[in-house]
Amino acid sequence: MARAAFSATAATACLALATPAWASSTIGLKSAHHGKKAGYFTQQCDDERFANLPDDHDGWHFVLPGKNSGSFETLTLTFSDGTNDVTVNIPDGSDAYPDFFYSTGGKDPRQIHAYLFTPAGWKLVDGSATISGTGDDFNVSHTCKGTVPKPTPTPTPSVSESPEPSESPSASESPEPSESPSASESPSTSESPTPSDSASPTTSPSGGTGGGGDLPLTGVAVTGMALTGVALIGGGVALMTLRRRRDRITFTG
Repeated sequence: MARAAFSATAATACLALATPAWASSTIGLKSAHHGKKAGYFTQQCDDERFANLPDDHDGWHFVLPGKNSGSFETLTLTFSDGTNDVTVNIPDGSDAYPDFFYSTGGKDPRQIHAYLFTPAGWKLVDGSATISGTGDDFNVSHTCKGTVPKPTPTPTPSVSESPEPSESPSASESPEPSESPSASESPSTSESPTPSDSASPTTSPSGGTGGGGDLPLTGVAVTGMALTGVALIGGGVALMTLRRRRDRITFTG
């Protein structure tokens, strides 16, 4: 009986000691680190684990504090790329975001460091972690801020330069043609009623080339000429008569 009681006590003690190692818990990201970009945190780009960090990526170092927290098992992090939310898991070798765990080493190594590379400029929205122990939260230890690539200036200028063509308002300045009101100002030409005054046949007769409608005026001119002719003929007859009389007087004398 004594041996049975001792064995039961020993087994219970072993189970009690082993339970913390088997248990897992989930904790969240420190609330003060929600909604922050890499530039918000302490910059340690000389961290040797950032040696392969591309210039256009941010390097993130997460740490699990507390003696009873055990080790990181998994992390689930949510980032905003400025348009959409992106979920990144650690570890995950299938996505485009390099990540890895780093152990403390020593006699009782603990996996309390997690590294992740994301495109520069992403915002850390939220996160959770599954750990082998117990704890309150995990946090960002430090980061290495990358350079956000400029949005390929070549397309944008070409599009924005198109305004020059759109500055075809010079074409729309064709209001000069639309100022064809000057054409509508052709009423000055419609003032051609003066040309209708040019029906002043009085001027055409002076040229002696009177048009068809000027016949009455040419009739007056012919009459004058006829009268003048008659007067000349009469004068001639009178002169001849006087001359004959004179000749007669001279002959008889």
